Amino acid sequence: MSLAAILFDKDGTLFDFAATWEAWARAFLLRACAGDRTRAAAVGHEIGFDMARGRFRPDSIVIAGTPGEVAEVLAPQFPLMPRSALIDMLNAEAEAAPQAEAVPLAPLLDGLRARGYRLGVATNDAEAPAKVHLAAAGIADRFDFIAGFDSGHGAKPGPGQLLAFARALDLPPAEVAMVGDSTHDLIAGRRAGMTTIGVLTGMARPDDLRPHADVILPDIGHLADWLPR
Repeated sequence: MSLAAILFDKDGTLFDFAATWEAWARAFLLRACAGDRTRAAAVGHEIGFDMARGRFRPDSIVIAGTPGEVAEVLAPQFPLMPRSALIDMLNAEAEAAPQAEAVPLAPLLDGLRARGYRLGVATNDAEAPAKVHLAAAGIADRFDFIAGFDSGHGAKPGPGQLLAFARALDLPPAEVAMVGDSTHDLIAGRRAGMTTIGVLTGMARPDDLRPHADVILPDIGHLADWLPR
């Protein structure tokens, strides 16, 4: 195996999924429902979020879906709201959502760069909130490439974002590793012809990831020891 670059998913990989998106879901639902908790709970059910428990179902569209896909599911609940306005509200709450690093990110990324790896981010979040999150963590400048579902390359599990990263660095896909917490991430990696690395800081279980992963790690902090030196 000869790897020159590593492409990370964002939510559930760089950042702990539950800490970020459970807070986002509560804030978004209460805002969209004008503070009506009963209605917020009913709307939350449509996107796989239990408002009372503050937890997502494993099959929630939010876990690996794009804001556009989430808006598609929510649209019947807000028939008077244009789809674009709904997506804008989803993205605005995403930008404000708290970010809990899965591991201390700056030293990890600096260590990988010191070993010569080029780094990127491919997320099904929108590009603007993704850049806000990375900048808030003080790590945006560690990445050579940042793409969201709306960056013009498509969304995962399609391979477009991944292949765009390889093209941007003038590397063959076989020299890139895709690191993610969901089957969308790993299926996209396989479709792109990349090494696939699963991590368990999202909502997926090992058995969900195993058919699509070359290796499964507890979190990205274990990358440094697993990667060839």
